[in-house]
Amino acid sequence: MLTVKDLHVSYGAIKALHGVSLEVPQGSIVTLIGANGAGKSTTLRALSGLVKPASGKILYEGRDIARSAPHRIVAQGLCHVPEGRMVFANLTVHENLLMGAYLQRDRKWIATQTEYVFSLFPRLKERENQSAGTLSGGEQQMLAIGRALLGRPKFLMLDEPSLGIAPLLVKTIFERIVEINREQGLTILLVEQNANLALEVSSYAYVLESGSILLEGRSSELKANPEVRAAYLGA
Repeated sequence: MLTVKDLHVSYGAIKALHGVSLEVPQGSIVTLIGANGAGKSTTLRALSGLVKPASGKILYEGRDIARSAPHRIVAQGLCHVPEGRMVFANLTVHENLLMGAYLQRDRKWIATQTEYVFSLFPRLKERENQSAGTLSGGEQQMLAIGRALLGRPKFLMLDEPSLGIAPLLVKTIFERIVEINREQGLTILLVEQNANLALEVSSYAYVLESGSILLEGRSSELKANPEVRAAYLGA
């Protein structure tokens, strides 16, 4: 569904990505792990059009979207849940969800999908008319994922969904990520510093180091790899 070929990204004179190549098959959960500053978030920002590559290809459903505008990428079903949630703090939970549906015109689908989000995250239903800025970090992460689901995605990118969240809510969120993949058939590219969690829920993984792919393979194999265990799994 997504093929990235030899992707280079620079911020001025600083080279952030050095020839990154990866594939995400339709219906899968693929994870990208690595230390802070490895280029994980930059990769997602390039895929969603927020930064323009210096060179390389991003083939989404066979079309090169490397230089497409972000709103056109979203319209093709590729939605990005950014690091840090980025909810609209002064809007209610319900209004935030509707912001995710700004390209949708089917009111019945929007209502049905909103109820689906509330079934995934009952806490959001309880806080439907509460300002998003008053939610906990975990609740805001639920809201950010729910907002993306209102964009009618086919491909969902999640950037550090466990960051700054209480362990109990992290467990809930990752269970829901697997549920979304299974129930809605969404293809998911997961960027996550908690490598143990990421390798547990994904089928295939890439290890990014200093802007380059260092290792790749089935998640179960990388989880057993001594180098990966020593560097990323605390073993």
